[in-house]
Amino acid sequence: MQKYDAVVGDVTIRANRSLYVDFTLPFTESGVSMVVPIRDERRKDAWTFVKPLTPNLWLASGAAFVFTGLVVWFLEHRINTYFNPGRASDQIGTVFYFSFSTLVFAHQGKLLSNLARVVVAIWLFVVLVLQSSYTASLTSMLTVQQLQPTVSDVDQLVRDGSKVGYLKDSFMPGLLKRLKFNESHLIPCESPQEYHDALLNGSVAAIVDEIPYLKVFLSKYCGKFAMVGTIDKSSGLGFAFPKGSPLVPDVSTAILKVTESNKMKDLENMLYGNTSCADKDPDMASSRLTFNSFWGLFLISGATSFSALILHLVFFLYEHRHGLRDGQRRSLLGWLATLAKLYTQMDSRPHAPENAKPQDGTATGDIPDLPNNDNGWQTPSSISNHAYGYLGSEDDTGTPPEGEETPGREISEQTHGSPSFAEMLNERS
Repeated sequence: MQKYDAVVGDVTIRANRSLYVDFTLPFTESGVSMVVPIRDERRKDAWTFVKPLTPNLWLASGAAFVFTGLVVWFLEHRINTYFNPGRASDQIGTVFYFSFSTLVFAHQGKLLSNLARVVVAIWLFVVLVLQSSYTASLTSMLTVQQLQPTVSDVDQLVRDGSKVGYLKDSFMPGLLKRLKFNESHLIPCESPQEYHDALLNGSVAAIVDEIPYLKVFLSKYCGKFAMVGTIDKSSGLGFAFPKGSPLVPDVSTAILKVTESNKMKDLENMLYGNTSCADKDPDMASSRLTFNSFWGLFLISGATSFSALILHLVFFLYEHRHGLRDGQRRSLLGWLATLAKLYTQMDSRPHAPENAKPQDGTATGDIPDLPNNDNGWQTPSSISNHAYGYLGSEDDTGTPPEGEETPGREISEQTHGSPSFAEMLNERS
């Protein structure tokens, strides 16, 4: 710096250089990053259908299906014959079939418990959201082009022993050596065209350079490469002056005025052009669904199911408190045995809807068809006798009290030994 009054250009501000010169304030940000090739990650193999969900989300979904099925079984098996077909193996099959059939909304069996209805209603909403997201993600994987960087970070290059290109006569070799790169794996390049050729022919796995230069490179080769991560940070680019130069404050003030105006933005747009594809974040580019996106739904469904189960057990214990109290007097094992026996038994009380009819089609309280005589006429005596027999069946209240005569008896006594109307008509004919 003894021959020149200033160095104006893209000079990187670094600590070792500040020992010899004074830098102005930076006029643009800088840093060190790398450019790598990108490739289409679409895979249409036999196991593509499992790719939309991460392993954690698959496990959480399966556990939620099983848990919901078990809760519905606990709420329904005592009052609903669909969930209590008899054998334990059949009940287990019913639990799994019912829970997993909700995935395609093909579940069968009418729910009789209000708690079970609430649980299933919340769960069906969770299934709807999960199913829609899975379908959208799978469609995206099969149809949309997914360009992913071939390398995700610089540590991967070190582990794989990959070759790395850099700009000749820059400070990159010293930086890469500090990052534990083998010196034999460092390939110098002299122009952006050499960057392009080296990346395409595979002679290097990545190009390491300062971010402003890489942005210029990507503005020309945006569709083939991507900038990944930040390897090193610097104070930016500035101008250099001799130590103690009086021009440094004035130039720094002028730089501040430019950077605070829209003119600097116009200069960057002119220099870099379209930088929409300059930065690629592998996590953002992925369309896989993670557990973090759905844990709220699982929490709501799980809390609803658990609350319904607790309420059901409270109601059950209160309803059978007398029988359980007798079992508790014997021992704890006796109480548990009584509890298990009561809980596995079907509830004998009717839980069918009020408008349900018996299977034979006869409404409750209907009197069966009355018998006819040989000529098809119903005689008063036959009506009386049949009606009395119906009222005197085992299901009714029994015989009438003494001193009270039924209308049927009156008719029977009045017509005893006399021809009926039907017999009189037959005699005339």
